[in-house]
Amino acid sequence: MSITIEQARHIVELMMEKDAFSQWLGIRVVDIAPGICQLQMTVGEEMCNGFSIAHGGIPFALADSCCSFSVNAHGRKSLSVETSISQFKGIQVGDTLTCESTEESLGKKIGVYTAIITNQDGVRIAIFKGTYYRSDKRWLEPEDQAAGEAAL
Repeated sequence: MSITIEQARHIVELMMEKDAFSQWLGIRVVDIAPGICQLQMTVGEEMCNGFSIAHGGIPFALADSCCSFSVNAHGRKSLSVETSISQFKGIQVGDTLTCESTEESLGKKIGVYTAIITNQDGVRIAIFKGTYYRSDKRWLEPEDQAAGEAAL
């Protein structure tokens, strides 16, 4: 069964409820559908390193959450197995970051995603690539999926 946009939103809500780190980062879900996601967050002082710029883990975490939400929105519980990021520009306190993920490949067991992070001026900050293992465990039971589809 395919997952609807409403079901994808519900899955990401379930994920965010237990995702203390994404909550701490102040990540906001702007858009979600199976295979795609857009997130935003604002950088705070507590996220900065000794150079007074955002720690490299901040954009990495934003992009990893974005890609993870994208792959999980297909309905199967999925975890990263390999990730990387290339950062092009420093991130300042007060910057609003937008991250958009794209599904590059989706197979039975593996999904590959890229994410682009931009700042409030539309300047590209980083590019992220993630490979995710797709387990057989489902976020929604088949009867939940059928009920959701019948309601539409």
